[in-house]
Amino acid sequence: MISRFRVELPDGGSAPAVSLTDTKEVSAALDALELYSPRPTVVVVGGAAGLDEAGMRHLAPVFEVGIAPVVQRSGAVGIDGGTHFGVMRLLGEARKSTRATYPLLGVVAVGSVKLRRAQPFSRVDTALEPNHTEFVFVPGEQWGAEAAWIARTATALAGTARSITVLVNGGEIAYGDVEQSVEAGRCVLVVSGSGGTADVFARALTGAPVDKRAVALIESGLVRSAPMDDPETIAELLTVAVGESTTT
Repeated sequence: MISRFRVELPDGGSAPAVSLTDTKEVSAALDALELYSPRPTVVVVGGAAGLDEAGMRHLAPVFEVGIAPVVQRSGAVGIDGGTHFGVMRLLGEARKSTRATYPLLGVVAVGSVKLRRAQPFSRVDTALEPNHTEFVFVPGEQWGAEAAWIARTATALAGTARSITVLVNGGEIAYGDVEQSVEAGRCVLVVSGSGGTADVFARALTGAPVDKRAVALIESGLVRSAPMDDPETIAELLTVAVGESTTT
């Protein structure tokens, strides 16, 4: 059953949110948030709490130059895990710094943030990223439980429009994120040089001996890479993947 409410954000604001318990509810949940299909969709996955401040600064141009402007120009929706860590924080802050207006949807496992329900407002014990504009709370008690839900949400929202997943850095959970995208038929752009699982996939694409999970997934033909130190190329590849908006 879908439940609508507003969730409190760390900056003192709030955002519309829904919670659901069944995958059959995803499309209705998006409609409840006034996010209607078909809509180009860019999913961002990867490093979270393991990224330190120095690493975050180093990765910032990937988001400020390579990702956020493309999401804006293409009329797309950004989707990630919604919390105030790692790539999710970077995407939220890039949206703010570039003065973008695109919807940024966080898909969050309720147990990982300890959602406290108090209609019409709710709170979480783990901070949500305050530049996200909508949230979907899904079943799950730990980090990574949202992976399948992110993929389903992106597929439902994109519909007949284009979509792509971007992997930046990442740990063990990132293998599941990429697997979910590949199973959905969604292309994955790996940011090489960003560390962690992204670099494992980048090496696998060169034929280097790496984790068998990465090798199996690149055999899908849906995984490619672009260098972290060339955000303009990342932007070009994302533009090809999701297209340019035809509206003004």
